[in-house]
Amino acid sequence: MNNSIKNWKPGSWINFKAKQQPSYPDKERLDEALLRLSRLPPLVSSWEIESLKSHLSIAQKGEAFILQGGDCAETFSECNSENIVQKLKILLQMSLVLSSGLKKPVIRIGRLAGQYAKPRSSDEETIDGVSLPSYRGDLINRIGFTKQDRVPDPELLIKAYNTSAMTLNFVRSLIDGGFADLHHPENWDLSLFNKSPMAKQYQNLVDSVSNSMNFFESITGNALSTQRADIYTSHEGLHLPYEQAQTRFLEHRNSWYNLTTHFPWIGMRTADLDGAHVEYYRGISNPMGIKIGTGCSDDHLISLVEKLNPANEMGRMVLITRFGASEIDDHLPRVIKAMEKIKANILWICDPMHGNTESTKEGYKTRRFDNVVSEIKSAFSIHKKLGSYLGGVHLELTGENVTECIGGASGLTELDLSKAYKTQVDPRLNYEQAMEVAILIADHIKKN
Repeated sequence: MNNSIKNWKPGSWINFKAKQQPSYPDKERLDEALLRLSRLPPLVSSWEIESLKSHLSIAQKGEAFILQGGDCAETFSECNSENIVQKLKILLQMSLVLSSGLKKPVIRIGRLAGQYAKPRSSDEETIDGVSLPSYRGDLINRIGFTKQDRVPDPELLIKAYNTSAMTLNFVRSLIDGGFADLHHPENWDLSLFNKSPMAKQYQNLVDSVSNSMNFFESITGNALSTQRADIYTSHEGLHLPYEQAQTRFLEHRNSWYNLTTHFPWIGMRTADLDGAHVEYYRGISNPMGIKIGTGCSDDHLISLVEKLNPANEMGRMVLITRFGASEIDDHLPRVIKAMEKIKANILWICDPMHGNTESTKEGYKTRRFDNVVSEIKSAFSIHKKLGSYLGGVHLELTGENVTECIGGASGLTELDLSKAYKTQVDPRLNYEQAMEVAILIADHIKKN
């Protein structure tokens, strides 16, 4: 165990200022729910966490690529087989495209099985002159706009755990059952993508991989095992009591682990050096991400990285940059140089979603596809120029045919947003747009 955390406990954060935390009116009910949660089996294992950390170390060297994607905010109502299959399918299909273009393994991390809490810019929401506490995700309160719906409910913590467990169980069953096996093309249905101009390009890629695999098997007489495809989970570790309740000390590793997820991350709203979230995160052994925006100074970032990764461990620290297409050229080079200054072991991931959010006249939050792709391409170019590696992308996406982001090969416009705008918080790339991003990244790498 690192000397700096010998006196650390999962509840040490209580003595620090905690932002973005709900106020529960009934403390006894909250304590009872947290006690129940602390006695439930962990959602993930330290073996899986350490396996992911080793993959992140490889990606940090430029020898693998991370695809992190999923819903902006999961909801309990969408925990069903169809939605889970679609999420898994889009991650698998995108990783196949990326792996083919980048010529390296792609590690899949889903924003799933725990992404039930969201930070909010305001504690209150006002509609037609009525103000109520903001909806903070299904982990905390309910989206209905009534006073009762918006009261934080401790029982939702247990429901979030149970829903996460069901999601993970089904994902593992699909993977173990051969869902990802290229020997079974029926698992790779393109019903939502087959109208895209890029559908043929993707199908040609699948056919090429399948033909190569069949050729190898025919001349060697050995069957290739293509069944297993690990899917790791991630969420923003925002609700500290929930994260604490499933944080355990493992004697055989002499370390503390957050066992709600493989890969938690901190948003910039809660990344204060003397804040409760940083205090909590510094004690766990999970690999972790930090979202970095334009407002993060070099000095703050250096202090943050040194505090969270004092041993400069490989595979532990992931910086997820989210500057926006118009700002990345000004900010990404400076943060790369800041990390080079202290020789920090960093895995760099580009989040091209959050820095490119805008609102239409009709009040829809949206993102322009061209800006998303532009930021990714700029990130690749800047890292290459400065001698570092872009090790992955972080995308808010869905396997559904929603209309939340503008653009893409189908040319969605602002007028199309109302057709299938389903998100409760932030806009996501739909199935077709997500596939197009993967194909464009692969094409960009081949040309550069």
